[in-house]
Amino acid sequence: MADPYQALNVPRDADDATIKKAYRKLAKEYHPDRNADKPGAAERFSAITAAYDLLTDKEKRARYDRGEIDENGNPKAPYGFSDFDGAGPFARRGGFRAGTDGGGTTFEFSGDEADFASIFGDMFGRAETAGGGQRRSYRSRGADVAYRLNVSFEDAAALRPQHVELRRGKAVDLKLPAGFESGTQVRLRGQGEEGPGGPGDAIVILEIEPHRFFTRDGDDVRLELPVRWDEAVLGAKVRVPTVDGPVLLTIPKGSSSGRTLRIKGKGFHRRDGSRGNQLVRLMVHLPSGDAELEEFARTWAQRHDENPRASLGV
Repeated sequence: MADPYQALNVPRDADDATIKKAYRKLAKEYHPDRNADKPGAAERFSAITAAYDLLTDKEKRARYDRGEIDENGNPKAPYGFSDFDGAGPFARRGGFRAGTDGGGTTFEFSGDEADFASIFGDMFGRAETAGGGQRRSYRSRGADVAYRLNVSFEDAAALRPQHVELRRGKAVDLKLPAGFESGTQVRLRGQGEEGPGGPGDAIVILEIEPHRFFTRDGDDVRLELPVRWDEAVLGAKVRVPTVDGPVLLTIPKGSSSGRTLRIKGKGFHRRDGSRGNQLVRLMVHLPSGDAELEEFARTWAQRHDENPRASLGV
């Protein structure tokens, strides 16, 4: 067996959570049921399991770090010392065995291998307990099934529940997670393929559809709003679309194109429960071919010679 830290690809000062996370990832990757045709997968699986066993036993890990035992848990002791009966400080905490029984791979744990049992239960399926709870076996679960769900821009911002059609004609109402983006995955437990250890999960990949006039800017929604020249000059109250429906917005008197107004709480939901805003950029619309407006402009220009570009040096 290789160095256990190298086997799990963790630093020597890794804490228990880091070791557990690394083991979960590697155990899934090299699990025998998923690598039937992959040479060396079973040996790799065995190595990472042994490494995890050593590093999660605080006493063994400390003795290994001090150089008192090797990667297999055997003592590096003076000549003549032995502990062949398995007793003493080098005994294992329990037992672990993997095999097949025609219904997928079966894992058996005995003794106090509770941590192993917990991890394999999460990853591979249900437990079958025998002998007063002293021996537990795990059958592999069914395969996970991936779905892609296109969510409208307004529904994504407002977090409106989505109706999802699953295989075998089943449908569920999916609650969208706050703060999600395109590519976010939602796991539905037990909605995948059937297996010896129970069904796998459904994994729903969310995609936010583009909108014809809304755009997303972080947690905010942006909108370019056309306004008439008289509304910009004199001020007005106008109806503005939002992801939650139209609202009245006050256009301040003397507004220019490019001015941005804010509508609070009409953006995307954040994970902390708050919500972004809608940012409305005014775009003053001037009609073409209006003789009256053109005459007004000529008269107005004769009385005003301000240069709005003076600050640019032109």
